[in-house]
Amino acid sequence: MNKIEHIGIAVKNLTKSIDIYQRLLDADCYKTELVASEHVNTAFFKTGENKVELLEATSPESAIAKFIEKKGEGIHHIAFAVDDIIEEMERLRKEGFVLLNEQPKKGADNKMVCFVHPKDTSGVLIELCQEIKWV
Repeated sequence: MNKIEHIGIAVKNLTKSIDIYQRLLDADCYKTELVASEHVNTAFFKTGENKVELLEATSPESAIAKFIEKKGEGIHHIAFAVDDIIEEMERLRKEGFVLLNEQPKKGADNKMVCFVHPKDTSGVLIELCQEIKWV
C-alpha cells in the first residue's frame, strides 16, 4: 500500500455537505460522480496531497444508506493506493484478511477498488484503489 488515497465520509445530503466541506477545507469540490452500481453519489475534494470523498446514498439498499442508518454520518472508509490491486488482494488473502469482493470492481474517480472487511481491521473499512490506466 503506497499511501492513503482518500478518506470516505458518509453524508445524508451531498449538496449541503459539499458546501460545508468547501468552507471547511477552503477548497472547491473538483468532481462529483454517480456510481450507479453502488447506489451512491460522490463528491471529491483535494487539499494538499490529501483527498476527501463524500458519499450520499441514492437508494435505501445502498451500503451508505445502511451505514448511516446504523452509525449516522461520519467516516465510512480509508482508501489506500496500490500499484497492483490483484497482487495486493492475493497478499491480503494469504495474510488471512476477508475481502468483500472476489474481483476488483470499478469505483469512483477512475479507480478499480476492493474492500477489506472491517472485522479484520479493528472496525475500519479499508478500500484498495488502483488507478485505471487507459491505453
